[in-house]
Amino acid sequence: MLKLLIVDDEQIEREGMQAILEKGFPGIVIKQAKNGMMAMEVTEEFQPDLILMDIKMPGITGLETMEQIIAYHPAVKFIMVTAYDTFEYVRQAIQLGAKDYVLKPSKASEIVVTVGKVLEQIEEERRQQVRRKVQQEALQKTLSLVETDVVTQLLFEHVHEVHLDMLVEMLETPSRDEMFVMLVMLPKGSEHLYSAIKKKIRGTRSGWIGALYGSQLPIIVFRDSDKSYRSQATSLAREILTIANSKADKGWFIGIGSVCSSLDLIRQSYHDALIATMDTGLPVKYRFYSDVPVVGEVCNGDLNKHQKKEFADQIRLGQWEQVRQYMMNMIQCYENERAELLHTQQRVQEVLWVSSRVLSEMGVEIETPMYSFSILDYRQLRVETDLLHERMKQSYFKHYDRKEADTIHQLKRYIIEHSHEDITLDGLAKKVGLSPIYISKMFKEKQGVNYIDFLTECRIEKAKKLMANPEKSIKEITFEVGYHDPNYFSKVFKKMTNVSPKEYRKTLLGNKVY
Repeated sequence: MLKLLIVDDEQIEREGMQAILEKGFPGIVIKQAKNGMMAMEVTEEFQPDLILMDIKMPGITGLETMEQIIAYHPAVKFIMVTAYDTFEYVRQAIQLGAKDYVLKPSKASEIVVTVGKVLEQIEEERRQQVRRKVQQEALQKTLSLVETDVVTQLLFEHVHEVHLDMLVEMLETPSRDEMFVMLVMLPKGSEHLYSAIKKKIRGTRSGWIGALYGSQLPIIVFRDSDKSYRSQATSLAREILTIANSKADKGWFIGIGSVCSSLDLIRQSYHDALIATMDTGLPVKYRFYSDVPVVGEVCNGDLNKHQKKEFADQIRLGQWEQVRQYMMNMIQCYENERAELLHTQQRVQEVLWVSSRVLSEMGVEIETPMYSFSILDYRQLRVETDLLHERMKQSYFKHYDRKEADTIHQLKRYIIEHSHEDITLDGLAKKVGLSPIYISKMFKEKQGVNYIDFLTECRIEKAKKLMANPEKSIKEITFEVGYHDPNYFSKVFKKMTNVSPKEYRKTLLGNKVY
């Protein structure tokens, strides 16, 4: 509902103007003020959209009143009311921002037309605000999906650099100089708090938050140059832990990975954070990777070597012989050092635990691998470790014992039919009931490209067909094929075809002529 304020020192003028406007605009709410001081007071309470201001009033003039109101309420529109002999004042009022003027006396029809134009302008601005809000909400939703997708790709799969760079460009990045991963472990039943954690991270504007896989929530945190690494990570961890309530806080734990210098190296920080969550029973519910105890220089060296080879990736890719060999080498290493058997068992138990966490992240249902009794010697430790390894291996293959060809066909068909929508790796995985990491690996192995490449190809092919219709603008085609920004669409199109959309359309329509 639009609100209008009439300011005039003559009551008969105010009453006459209100009668004309109420008849011309039945839905409008109107109030009056008899001088400039009262106009300012009424404006504070009434918050009018439009003020009809008499220029010549005793005390504070209309121009002075207008200037004062604009200083605190810049969105208010003004129409000046003036007699013929004060027209110079109107010029000054327009310079201050007045939208129009009404002469005294004027015909009722002229007043209605003048006021109607400004009211229509106000309503159009409101409509634009609504459209901008809807567009902003749609953009934020898109950016949220892009953010989750980028984190998933950076931490869990190898993706074509061009497409990943384009996605990263869409996100607000606080800094790219240094970054690290925080891995939040959520207890069962706390999944509904994901949005609260996301809101907390967004509020700090410190990083990107990934998708919740099982009980694990990865966050890529960008370094704050004004704080030390440990103080920044500690502060953020405590902020996140405030979301846990007293009943659920037993299961919460945060692993903090080491700092890396680029997004290309961020996967190592994720693996560090994963190792930092091995013991969630600590009094303090977060731990830095650098604080994880290490024993034995030789075996610790092998552990670092194992991290560089990305042990977790071997599990995700089903390279179980390499996984077994690593654990056997680890046992041999500690045996050669004459380490206590119980200590060696604990170290191997940690590796088995990390393996089960990775499987859980992939959606594989598995019990935490535990030695069922006290180990008596190193030979028995090898045998029992082999059995636990075999159980994890069988759980992995049982989970993925599906017809991959049918799954790929289903995924391709879905992408082709829904290429105009926002499609994420997480969303595709839910369609077929598999983990995002496995979907990415399977799609790339069977198709030779990752799902983003395939999705992009589908969109660009559809765009090419639509460009044959000269009635459709590039902007319309952008939205129709699934992009939200014409500039971004043009950049993708040129990378895929080596020509811009305009150049392609010109060639296409030119060929049609001949």
